[in-house]
Amino acid sequence: MPLRLRGKKKGKSKETSKLVESEEAAAARGGGEAAAAPPAPAQPGARLLFHTQLAHGSPTGRVGGFASVRELYEQIGQAYRIPAAEIIFCTLNTHKIDMDNLLGGQIGLEDFIFAHIKGSKKEVDVLKSEDSLGLTITDNGTGYAFIKHIKEDSLVDQIKVICVGDHIESINGKNMVGCRHYEVANLLKGLEKGQTFKLTLIEPMKAFEMIEPRLKSGTLSEAKISKGRETLRLRFKGPATVEEVHSEIEEKAIKKVDDLLETYMGIRDTELAATMVEAGRDKNNPDEFAVALDEALGDFAFPDEFVFDVWGAMGDAKQGRF
Repeated sequence: MPLRLRGKKKGKSKETSKLVESEEAAAARGGGEAAAAPPAPAQPGARLLFHTQLAHGSPTGRVGGFASVRELYEQIGQAYRIPAAEIIFCTLNTHKIDMDNLLGGQIGLEDFIFAHIKGSKKEVDVLKSEDSLGLTITDNGTGYAFIKHIKEDSLVDQIKVICVGDHIESINGKNMVGCRHYEVANLLKGLEKGQTFKLTLIEPMKAFEMIEPRLKSGTLSEAKISKGRETLRLRFKGPATVEEVHSEIEEKAIKKVDDLLETYMGIRDTELAATMVEAGRDKNNPDEFAVALDEALGDFAFPDEFVFDVWGAMGDAKQGRF
């Protein structure tokens, strides 16, 4: 049966808002938010509070009631009186620039959120002497693409000023703010071999004690504060929901799909991978899966070969072949 991806693209999701205050403001308000009359059930996220700090050092605040990453950043910005646009990304349970603990679309109910804000800007001229730069790109869901991984011994690995966590602000003067990770990756991939291009990067602000070798990263066992079995799920579409963590089979499938995203598109995005795995849960064949992907993630226009490989990876996970 041939695979048929629909041609139309879906509009980008519109996110709703429900804002909550910092720890100090929450204490000041006390019980003043007691409901007047019992309305429709509130979103699960509205009843949850999370502790947060700025990764380079700050007092502890509290945020909650957010239904998207954008709303979370707004809450952190309000708590620390900084623009939300200053936040490049967040990590969970560690203040380090640790991409293994990057906040994606799920937050454990007891996770501690560390926000990494903009630090110094730097410009780098790069001679593209090889087809592959050795970069893996991700984004924060609010318009900032940044470097998630640098392949060892790659072209970019030789340029020590380029680091994991750096936000890619522009390429050859073309503004990348507002672009998704796959758009930035495609632009870098399309640059002509043998030509020099300019990267404008913004590194995360660092405290003195955080300065360490650029590829070194903390582990969850070193920095874990606590982690629950339930998570707050921030979806591409629809309200936030409290869910059980994925099963072991689903986690293996998500990891494999994330690997395929890197292979095919030069990006890593565990929330995108999780959405794809969930789209295939009740599908019987790759055609049904392709239609479901198009409905949920039409903006990506995934190639047929990639969709087949994702379908195969999910089947391998179910059969225990990983």
